[in-house]
Amino acid sequence: MSDVFISYARSTAKQAQAVAEALRGLGYSVWIDDDLPAHRTYSRVIEEQMAAAKAAVVIWSADAVQSEWVMSEANRAREDRKLVQVTTDKTRLPMPFDTIQCADLAGWTGDLDAPGWKKAAASIAELVGGVSAQPTPAAPSATPLPLPSKPSIAVLPFANLSGDPEQDYFADGMVAEITMALSRVRSIFVIASGSTLTFKGRAVGPQEAARELGVRFVLEGSVRKAGNRVRIAVQLIDAADGAQLWADRFEDTLEDIFALQDKVALGVTAKIEPTVQAAEMRRAFARPTENMTSYDLYLRALPLYFTFGERGMFEALELLQRAVALDPDHALALSLAAGCHYMIVRYGWSDDPQTHQRQAIEMTHRSLRLAADDANVLIRAALIASDLERDPASAFALAERAIAICPGSASVWGVRGGLWVRAGETDRAIEDLEMSMRLDPMGPARVSQISVMSLARFQQRRFGDAAAHSREMIQHNDAPGAYACLAACYGHLGQIEAARGALHRFRELSRQPIEVFARSVFHAPEHVKLFLDGIALAEGRSPTDSPAAPDS
Repeated sequence: MSDVFISYARSTAKQAQAVAEALRGLGYSVWIDDDLPAHRTYSRVIEEQMAAAKAAVVIWSADAVQSEWVMSEANRAREDRKLVQVTTDKTRLPMPFDTIQCADLAGWTGDLDAPGWKKAAASIAELVGGVSAQPTPAAPSATPLPLPSKPSIAVLPFANLSGDPEQDYFADGMVAEITMALSRVRSIFVIASGSTLTFKGRAVGPQEAARELGVRFVLEGSVRKAGNRVRIAVQLIDAADGAQLWADRFEDTLEDIFALQDKVALGVTAKIEPTVQAAEMRRAFARPTENMTSYDLYLRALPLYFTFGERGMFEALELLQRAVALDPDHALALSLAAGCHYMIVRYGWSDDPQTHQRQAIEMTHRSLRLAADDANVLIRAALIASDLERDPASAFALAERAIAICPGSASVWGVRGGLWVRAGETDRAIEDLEMSMRLDPMGPARVSQISVMSLARFQQRRFGDAAAHSREMIQHNDAPGAYACLAACYGHLGQIEAARGALHRFRELSRQPIEVFARSVFHAPEHVKLFLDGIALAEGRSPTDSPAAPDS
C-alpha cells in the first residue's frame, strides 16, 4: 500500500505522472491507476488503495469536474480528511470542494520551488507524517521572524463552535476567502492561508502565532451554526501587546454559502485596511525621529495630508520627499507626494503652480509604473488624470481597475464617486458614495466621503443637505473646499451673512480664485454655473440667470 493516492482525469495524465514522479523523488510511495493489476477488479483495487493511503491528491481540471470517478474519489478523500487539491487549469471547483484550499499547478513543469507545488507538498507532508488530517505542529522558531517593512497580518484558523464537523470546511474556506481578499491590498503583507491553517488544532495564542509567522497583526474568528443560520465572529489583534483593535460579527443563512463568504471577506477587508493603517501611524509617531525608514515617513505624512490645509500639505510633502530619497521605488510615497502637489495647485498655495503640476503628473506616472496593481496608487492617479490632465476616460479606467483589485476598500468607491460628480452623473456618484459609507461608515474615509457627498447633494440642488455635509467636514478639519461649498449653499438658501463668512474663510485658506476652484470640482458647465451663481448671491450680486428655487 502507498502513502499517496492520485486521482485525475485521463486528459491530465501527463500532469499526474509529473506529480507522482516529484512525490517519489521526495521519498513517498505513490499509487496511480497505471499501477492497476491485470487480474483484479479495478474498482476494488482503487477502493483499497484509497482507504490505505494517508493522503489523496485530486488533480482538478475541466474534465475532472465532469468525471464521476474523480468526484467519487475526491468525496471519499474529503470524508476521510486526507484530501489535497491541485488544479491544472484554474477550473472552478464543484461544491463543496471550492471551500477547501487548492494549490495552483497551472503550467507547472516539475519545479519543486514553485509556490503551488510547495503548498501541495507541505499538505502532503503533514498528512503522511501526522495522524489523520491533523497537521503536524511546527516547532517554534528559536528566534522571531523579522517583521516585513509594511503592516503584516495572518488570518488564523477559525474555531468551529457548531459541533458539526462539516462546518470545518466552511470555516477553512472562510479563512482562505478573507486571506485572498486581504492579499489584494498591496499596502499589507499577508501570510498565505496554507501556512496559517497549519495552526489548526494547536493550542497556540495569537501572540505566539504572530511570532512564529513573523507578523504584527492576527485576525481570529469563529463559526457557529444554528439550523440554517450561521454566525461568524472576527477580531483583529495587535500582537505587540495583545490589544484588540477591532471586532465584528456577521450573521446570515447558509442558502448561498458563496455569497456569505464574499460578504464576510468584503466586510473584513474594508475594516482591516484602515484599522491597521491607523495602528501603524500611531506606532510611527511613537518612535524616535532618528533613522526613520521610508515607510515610517510615509505613515507620518498621511495624517498631515488629510488635514487638507496648506501647512500640513507642505509638511507632508517634505516627509514624502525624504521617503522617496531613501527609496526611489516607494510607489505609495510617490503617489501621495503627487497628491500633495495636486492639492497645492488646486488651492493656489504656490507662486509656481506649473512646477507642482508637472511634478504631480511625473510622480503619478512613476508610481503607476512601479505599482499598477495597488488600489491606493490607482485612485490617486485617477484624481490627477481627471483634474490635472483633464483625461476623464483614463481617470475612470484607473478607478475601475482599483475597484476590481480591492472592492472592499471604501476609498476606491469614494474616489469613483468624486469622478462621477465631476462628470455630472449625480445618481451614479450617490450610489458609489453610499457604497463607500456602507463599507466604512465611521472610519478615516469619512472626511472624503462627506466632502464629495456635499458636492453631489449640491448638484441635486439639495442645498441644505450639502451645507450640513460641509459643516461636518469643517468639524474634522479646516478644508478650504468645505467653506467654498458652504458659501455657495448659503447663497442659494438666502443666508447671506453666513455665506459671506464662509466665502471669507475660503479666501483666507486658499489663494486660488473661486472660479478656478469651481471648475476643478465640477466639469459639467451647468454645475459650474450653479456653484458660481451661489457665490454671486453670497457677494450680493445677481446671477446671470435666476437659479432654481432653493430647498428649505
